[in-house]
Amino acid sequence: MNVPYPVLSRGPEDPPARPGSAMDRDRPPPGRDAAWDGPTYYGRPALKPAPFEAGVVGGYVFLAGLSGASALIATVADVTLGSGARDLVRRGRYAALLAPTIGSALLVYDLHTPERFLNMFRVAKATSPMSIGTWILVGFSGCAALTAAAQFADDRGVGPRAARTIARGASLPAAFLGAGLTTYTAALLAATSTPLWAAAPRALAVRFGASAIAYGAAFLWLGERDGGLARRLETLAAAALAVDLAADAAATAAYRAKGVAPALSGPAGTVEKVMGTGLGAALPLALYAASRLAARRPPPRLGALAALAILAGGAAFRIRILKSGAESASRPDVSFRFMQPDNLRE
Repeated sequence: MNVPYPVLSRGPEDPPARPGSAMDRDRPPPGRDAAWDGPTYYGRPALKPAPFEAGVVGGYVFLAGLSGASALIATVADVTLGSGARDLVRRGRYAALLAPTIGSALLVYDLHTPERFLNMFRVAKATSPMSIGTWILVGFSGCAALTAAAQFADDRGVGPRAARTIARGASLPAAFLGAGLTTYTAALLAATSTPLWAAAPRALAVRFGASAIAYGAAFLWLGERDGGLARRLETLAAAALAVDLAADAAATAAYRAKGVAPALSGPAGTVEKVMGTGLGAALPLALYAASRLAARRPPPRLGALAALAILAGGAAFRIRILKSGAESASRPDVSFRFMQPDNLRE
């Protein structure tokens, strides 16, 4: 059956064909070959990249991980070490305020209209990562603020016994919610249709959580004067980085198997590998191994360098994974390859 040429090959930017005789419809337009050389849908993105700014949202995700990890580490130290980790616990409780304050401001700024943030409180939906994340942030913010306020009262000598009791009681739910705060953003990204984020949801969540624990420990490690506690934080950061590297290897294998690896071949993917994996994980692990193998006590600058590298790598990883995700959505060769039935069973 012969299909009229203008209907078969007309591009999306051309005006609709005018009806004519069958002979006119079968004849190519004057000065044009039978093969269509106008605009088509081939090579055009099938998905829209996420509309948020990677630097702003990446900064929020970084601070959310830092706050959640700081609250979790401080609570564990308080319960297990007691007064021996008082300074560490104090710094962790104050650091937990970064997400409720600066992080929330970044989140509202990216929404452009503050009313959108308020609209998130209208519902609580268990099947929505956005709704779950909103209430995790709200619950964590309340508990972290109460903990920090009680800690401040204790520092100023205002009802120290009651303040310590309140701080410890509020820190327990803050630690629980802080653990969720470090990983819920990974679930939120993986629930979208963006190929790079949806290709390896479990590995992405492990990377977010492990790297948050690593740079949370590194942040508290920077201000620690007790050599024994500094060693514990250093070991915790190294263990978390090892988990991060293992999850990175699993994610890379999943990206290759599901056809989304080309999205990491651009500048964003290169920077993520160099900054996130190289500077933020491999280098600190090498410095940690060197400090452990040293015959004498390693210089403090070596530990500070490792901690700063972990912090820089954690921030770079989050910002660049957002940009690489946008790259995977804008490339039809990646998105269509990912839409194969075998890739959507997970």
